[in-house]
Amino acid sequence: MEKFEKITGIAAPLPLVNIDTDMIIPKQFLKTIKRSGLGVNLFDEMRYDRQGNEIPDFVLNQPAYREAEILVAGENFGCGSSREHAPWALKDFGIKCVIAPSFADIFYSNCFKNGILPIVLPQEAVDVLMKDAEKGSNARMVVDLEAQTVTSSDGEVFSFDVDSFKKHCLLNGLDDIGLTMEKAGAIDTFEAQAAQARPWV
Repeated sequence: MEKFEKITGIAAPLPLVNIDTDMIIPKQFLKTIKRSGLGVNLFDEMRYDRQGNEIPDFVLNQPAYREAEILVAGENFGCGSSREHAPWALKDFGIKCVIAPSFADIFYSNCFKNGILPIVLPQEAVDVLMKDAEKGSNARMVVDLEAQTVTSSDGEVFSFDVDSFKKHCLLNGLDDIGLTMEKAGAIDTFEAQAAQARPWV
C-alpha cells in the first residue's frame, strides 16, 4: 500500500449529506475483486446520464476537479452497505483524502485499510474548506498526516484527530498483509520451532 504522509492537491466540493456506498459505487460494479478499474464508475449515477454521457454539472466532470485528490463532503459519508469497493473506487479515481463532519464506521475503517485518509472535522471547519474547494484548481489544500493538519489555500489551519495505530499504518503504507509481514521474522522462528517439536504435523 502506498504511504500517505503529506499531499498538496485540488479539493472537490461535494456538499451532500448521507452519501451512501451505493452512490459511491453502484451495485452493478461489485462483481470484480480487483481494486483497480473502478474509478471510472465512481459516483456513476451522478456522473453519467442513461446513455453513458458525462453530466457536465457534476463536480468530478468539471475540468477544474478531474485531478482532485481531496474530497470535501457532508456528514455521514459512506453510510449504507459495507462494500469495500467504495474506497477502491475513490482511490482508483485519485482521491487520497475525504474530509467530512462524520463517516459511517465501516467505511471509515475501510478507508485506512486502502490507503485513504478520512478526516473528521467540525461542521464549521468543513464549511470553510467547502468554500475553499469551490475556488477550483487554483486553490490547493495541504493535508499533513504527520502534523495532523489541513491547511486551506488561504493558509487557515485546522487540526484533526486520528487513531495512532491507523496513523502508523498509513504513514508506513501498511495494510493487513503488510502488518503481518512486519512479523515475518517471528513467524519464521515459530514455524521452525514448531516443525522441530512436531515433525509429524
